[in-house]
Amino acid sequence: MDRIYLDNNATTRTDPAVVAAMLPYFTEQFGNCSSAHAFGAAAADGVRRARRQLQALLGAAAEQEIVFTSGGTESDQAAILSALATQAGRDEVVTSAVEHPAVLTLLGHIEKSRGIKVHRIGVDARGRLDDEAFERSLGPRTALVSIMWANNETGTIFPVARLAQQAHDAGALFHTDAVQAAGKIPLDLAATEIDMLSLSGHKLHGPKGIGALYLRKGVKFQPLIRGGQQERGRRGGTENVPGIVGLGEAAERAHAALATAWQRVRGLRDRLETELLRRIGHCRVNGDTCDRLPNTTNLAFDYLDGEAILVHLDRAGIAASSGSACTSGSTEPSHVLRAMGLPPIALQGAIRLSLSRETTSDEIERVASVLPGIIERVRANSPLWQERAAGKFAGVPSYV
Repeated sequence: MDRIYLDNNATTRTDPAVVAAMLPYFTEQFGNCSSAHAFGAAAADGVRRARRQLQALLGAAAEQEIVFTSGGTESDQAAILSALATQAGRDEVVTSAVEHPAVLTLLGHIEKSRGIKVHRIGVDARGRLDDEAFERSLGPRTALVSIMWANNETGTIFPVARLAQQAHDAGALFHTDAVQAAGKIPLDLAATEIDMLSLSGHKLHGPKGIGALYLRKGVKFQPLIRGGQQERGRRGGTENVPGIVGLGEAAERAHAALATAWQRVRGLRDRLETELLRRIGHCRVNGDTCDRLPNTTNLAFDYLDGEAILVHLDRAGIAASSGSACTSGSTEPSHVLRAMGLPPIALQGAIRLSLSRETTSDEIERVASVLPGIIERVRANSPLWQERAAGKFAGVPSYV
């Protein structure tokens, strides 16, 4: 059975061309890029090229604005902690209620341990930020606004350029977690007031364990990891040269694919949604269907357990998820869907299907033909669905 992978928001397959670009830096060009000899110079050349490749993908003004890290989580936390350390007299952070755990968990920790005040701005039923609450949260004590560019569960895109301008009007810095957005939608940081941005290699067909922090020129920064003078003193530790080279290659290939590949992926995603909504009752798409990532669909099925659906999909050779891979194993409903006010009858029955530019039309056709039957089987064994059929939930609000 040919397996179908639709969990690309969790991680992507490393592009073979990326692997090929990395291999020489494990063998022939294995030097430490901080060394002065020829082996070090060859490694340093690879790092410089990767920095320029990231600069092009992000639309950054200068390659020196790219700081290589171990991934999105490190980049997020370096940005947040640096902003609080460098903004004298400011001890408040504004974020959204639907951020990734890499942001929310750290903010919850420093809120308790340091007395930092955190404003968690709510969203509406489509996952869009409450603009009025956001404006009210900004003030003279705001050190940082950290709002994701696109949500990892629903794909909803946030107006980060406007939010960054509003943050600056209040004298605060602005950071965005762009782990899901980078490589899927065009980014032009030089045209915005965004101060810091996080991304991760394994979300755009690069290797795991490598990421980057965009740090606008002139923004004060305190390193999270201190050591030598690597990354211009902004991130200590010997550089992961093969990973950096791989991230650069992945960024270049993602940049080249922006113009055409994602339009095709959007069409596949829309076709899948249309077919599933036509064939399956008591089902809806979660998120802002007018402004979201081209590869993401989050579907909720009334009176069902999403984990049961995923087990059946896996047995059918289809990989999907119920949300963030970083919360896998949790029995709690998604904090994103709860923040959106999803009805209780649907909260447990949500799954996420996330495509990549490698997804094929045949794969989408197969999922569209298999999933309705899976839902029918799961509902046949669902006590809640049977109770609904018996009229127990008559009058319970639903979106159908």
